[in-house]
Amino acid sequence: MTGDDGSSIPERGRPTMVDVARAAGVSQATVSLALNGSPGARLSLATRNRVRRAAEALGYQFVRRGRRRVGAEPGVIAFVADELTSDPWMALAFDGARERAMEAGYGACLCVGLGDAETEVFALDQLAQQPLAGVIYGTILTRRVEPPPALFRRPAALLNCYDPERRLPAVLPADIAGGRTATERLIRAGRRRIGLICGQQGLDATRDRLKGYRQALASNDIAFDPELVRPGNWEPAAGYEGTLALMALARPADAIFCANDMMAVGCYDALRALGLAVPGDVSVVGFDDREIARSMRPPLTTLILPQREMGAIAAGLVIDMAAGATPGPAPRKVDCPLVERGSV
Repeated sequence: MTGDDGSSIPERGRPTMVDVARAAGVSQATVSLALNGSPGARLSLATRNRVRRAAEALGYQFVRRGRRRVGAEPGVIAFVADELTSDPWMALAFDGARERAMEAGYGACLCVGLGDAETEVFALDQLAQQPLAGVIYGTILTRRVEPPPALFRRPAALLNCYDPERRLPAVLPADIAGGRTATERLIRAGRRRIGLICGQQGLDATRDRLKGYRQALASNDIAFDPELVRPGNWEPAAGYEGTLALMALARPADAIFCANDMMAVGCYDALRALGLAVPGDVSVVGFDDREIARSMRPPLTTLILPQREMGAIAAGLVIDMAAGATPGPAPRKVDCPLVERGSV
């Protein structure tokens, strides 16, 4: 549970099946089979022991999947997303939801509405006729929504979106806290002229990351300078142009917080064109922890957009509601952890 400052909820840091699979060097399915003790699974004793040792080292708790009685509660959670292909976020969130569902003995199915209201209504109406435990409704952009009526017919949770009337529980990234964390990391590096290249205007993530940036400056007695804030649109070209503008100021930026990693790609290109080094001349922090952040030179310090964890939490809410629990109205804000690399 959190307030408007964007602080995280307690679920942060709980090891997942993905963590165990990565530590043991096996697939998630192998982890499930090994920890479930499935006698028919063709796993060597060495593999089973390696998975168990990895789980014990991480403190992972496996919920054994049991057989369902005939007539027992429905065993499937539906995940309805507005988009799936333009960005990886909903696919990651579904992975987290599917893993959490499997741990609790539920299945999961995915439906993509393609951002079309009629398609979403049709899909939800069709799903409402199925024996579902509940529904997760997710959007690729963090935003307010008017929940479709079908979501009120059974347990449902909102993912990366919210109902302003708080009629349904919502799971959101802690973008304000993330913006503050990114800016404070640059301040700890001794930077004082910290530029911000914002995301697309009018979006919740853009507004909240800017708010966190301003909070960090105020907390460290650094005056806010509007010249250091540049518009962006999440694309590399905006990072390039914003960086050129920041470095053309009479007092140029000595650090740049890019509100996403793709704009940080453009930022790097602009600094390179100006003959400036990262982080020697200018420190850079991104946001999202996309795959490209690892291969940038130097690798980009950034924040994780915790969609997988958010999916797991949303599935947990639906499972709890199916068991009769009533979640509180406050949105669950999930921390965006800082990943230290070489750009600061």
